[in-house]
Amino acid sequence: MLVSITASGSETSDATELGWLLHKHPDRVRSESVGFGTAHVFYPEATPERCTATLYVEVDPVALSRRPDGRRGGPALEPYVNDRPFVASSMLSSAISKLYRTAMLGVCDTRPELVDQPLELTIEVPAVPALRGGDTIKNLFGPLGYDVDATPLPLDEHDEDWGDSRYVSLRLAITSPLKPVLEHLYVLLPVLDSRKHYWVGEDEIDKLLRRGGEWLAAHPERDFIVRRHLRFGGLAREALARLTDDSADVDDPDERNDGGEAAIEKPISLNEQRMIAVSSAIAAAGAGRVVDLGCGEGRLMRRLMDDPAITKLVGVEVSHAALGRAAARLRLDGLSERRRERVELVHGALTYIDDRIRGFDVAVAVEVIEHIDADRLDAFEEVVFGFAAPRTVIITTPNREYNVHFEGLPEGRMRHGDHRFEWTRAEFAEWADGVCARTGYAVSYAPIGPVDAETGPPTQMAIFTKGGES
Repeated sequence: MLVSITASGSETSDATELGWLLHKHPDRVRSESVGFGTAHVFYPEATPERCTATLYVEVDPVALSRRPDGRRGGPALEPYVNDRPFVASSMLSSAISKLYRTAMLGVCDTRPELVDQPLELTIEVPAVPALRGGDTIKNLFGPLGYDVDATPLPLDEHDEDWGDSRYVSLRLAITSPLKPVLEHLYVLLPVLDSRKHYWVGEDEIDKLLRRGGEWLAAHPERDFIVRRHLRFGGLAREALARLTDDSADVDDPDERNDGGEAAIEKPISLNEQRMIAVSSAIAAAGAGRVVDLGCGEGRLMRRLMDDPAITKLVGVEVSHAALGRAAARLRLDGLSERRRERVELVHGALTYIDDRIRGFDVAVAVEVIEHIDADRLDAFEEVVFGFAAPRTVIITTPNREYNVHFEGLPEGRMRHGDHRFEWTRAEFAEWADGVCARTGYAVSYAPIGPVDAETGPPTQMAIFTKGGES
């Protein structure tokens, strides 16, 4: 089982720069244990004109099939006669992640300018499962910009009557920086295989989203990729809900009839960018106790609940239906007693005094205030900044100026049918500065999403600090 990556040089680039990016010297062989065998990286050729790095994985199928008690599993011959040592699978994906980890992170301290430099790359994988024929492979890699050549492999090259096997020899060509190519291989190779060599748990969602990023959200085969990669329907639904804000279990009539905020913002995966930005702000605040005001279906809470630094996590929501979906998303019924004590969902409105939201380090309101009537914002201010008074308050809201960039949004219309208002950056700052003047907080601002020179970002975030400096 192997994958070869070849870089072609030009008048302005040296092909051996591939070695700097992979952190593997062309004159040496790098070998590491990968649990199911040993992986080696070596260079069959390394010249300024052409440089090839090959990752070769030696799999021990017998050891792989042994149970912890030493017994074999499966049919009598299966541990000895199978395709695991030869065919690309999740094992090759794991080897890529381990041996090329630094390159996948986009780190090259010695030559940082190479990370974003497009290279003329050819990727060859000698044996890949031809799931539903070679067209599936083309549907997976083609939209990402690859030239795809999937050549069927015969069952017996000496006897044509036997026909083709269920495998193909895969050759991909693309001009791209190396990092996204490695991410594509990591995510897509296991999609083509029928089984994974390890248990697929909830942590696989984070791995998939970390490596998939925006390219997966925009991929025409997104749902197919997620379901094949994660195997289990519940995990796939959770990943798709986090990957976009267009989850399959939405039951809000405004979302269904309007196309909804999620459908409008979907092309830029804005929801995921919000979750990342808010999670980072919470971590920077050093929060131990967090309350999510207007938690909705629990997307942010699901991201936060595995953070060991957070000792108490409470979600407040006025919609009973949304609370039910949040409970399902968080799998509260299946949590251990210890974890269940850390996570809580409560029904409540954000414009009424509520003792349950006091005593927290951080209060978060993600895309919430625009759903409150403007003449009730003073009550929200009193409840959150006056009564609850956490050390840090994080608020995000749409930036109305950016709406011109959403093709599906008619001029003058707001992103969601339930929005009472959508503020410009100046209007948001005017409100936030007023809150600070009245409550003693200080505020700083941060953009979320791509920043346009004229209209700013699609989402604006304010971070209020009690008694701090803006």
